[in-house]
Amino acid sequence: MARTSIRTLRLNAGATARALESFGNVGTEIDALAAPLGRSPKSVLMTHGTLQLVHFRARTDSVYRVPLLMVSSIINQPTVLDLMPGQSMVEFLLDAGFDVYMVEWGRPRREHASLTLADHVLDKLPACIARVLEHSGERDLSVVGYCLGGLLSVLYASLHEHTALKNLVCIATPVDSDGLASFKAWMGPHFDEEGLLQQYGNVPAEWMQTAMRALRPFGKTAGALQLLNQVGQAEAVRSNLHMGKWEMDNIPMAGGVFRELVRDFLRANRLVQGTWTIGGLHAKPSRINASALHLVAREDHIVPYAASRPLLDLLVGSRDKEEIIIKGGHVGLVTGRGALTRMWPALVHWLAPRSV
Repeated sequence: MARTSIRTLRLNAGATARALESFGNVGTEIDALAAPLGRSPKSVLMTHGTLQLVHFRARTDSVYRVPLLMVSSIINQPTVLDLMPGQSMVEFLLDAGFDVYMVEWGRPRREHASLTLADHVLDKLPACIARVLEHSGERDLSVVGYCLGGLLSVLYASLHEHTALKNLVCIATPVDSDGLASFKAWMGPHFDEEGLLQQYGNVPAEWMQTAMRALRPFGKTAGALQLLNQVGQAEAVRSNLHMGKWEMDNIPMAGGVFRELVRDFLRANRLVQGTWTIGGLHAKPSRINASALHLVAREDHIVPYAASRPLLDLLVGSRDKEEIIIKGGHVGLVTGRGALTRMWPALVHWLAPRSV
């Protein structure tokens, strides 16, 4: 992300200025306080086009046997899972003794407009899983998918008869498009996705950001007011600025993936209907027999509970499955004080005995 001024970040100018002034930084660009994001030490194990598979440096003397692969969303930077020291899901998992890897999808360019879901769940994700197993020397692994990363993880497991998947954790994962009422109304049969893709190739990051904001039009104003109320609390202001920087750095969506998600998922609801075919293969969630954890946020306005609720019902082959509903919103589920005190401990409590 380029160095971005306060005005470009579109935060409430008065609240932000007062917050910066409390640090003695009048007129300073937000990056000076909010950067860098994603600071947990890591190494790149594999690249695949724009994708990077990274491995985080251990923070404990010993780790659980089963490695953990985090699958980030395809429209947001993965740094929300490693926002800043003390507010990092990655850091929390490392401190709990997990061997953590992550799929970072990268930023598709014009030449990647033809990428499809098959490229992601039949090629890239399986390649990452194979590399994790090779690097760790283990025979199985846990996959933790957030938002659309969770949907991709479910599709991967639904398309492969025999996998090394021991544990599947889905966080705020949409599976039933009938629960996405706002998106369904907006991108229904009269929405011209082909016109959008013809003009841009990929769906621009700014367009994705506008779509997210439309779900809660006054969200930024509320955030600015919260910042104003916390202007004297240095750590709260710093956290707010980190989150603001992450929120303004969406990732474009490859045109082919967008087309399939609109037609096959949003309109036709093929996963729940049992009619989704990807790359000539029938996606069958019933074939998933891994232990499964479903983590959802009670106040999620992006993926409402109605959109994620059927997940465990689809996993009829799993005998060990649990759903945990946690107070908070879509992003607050994975970062912030609520995540630190509620979601992350719940995840560790569930995953630890299943990772030996």
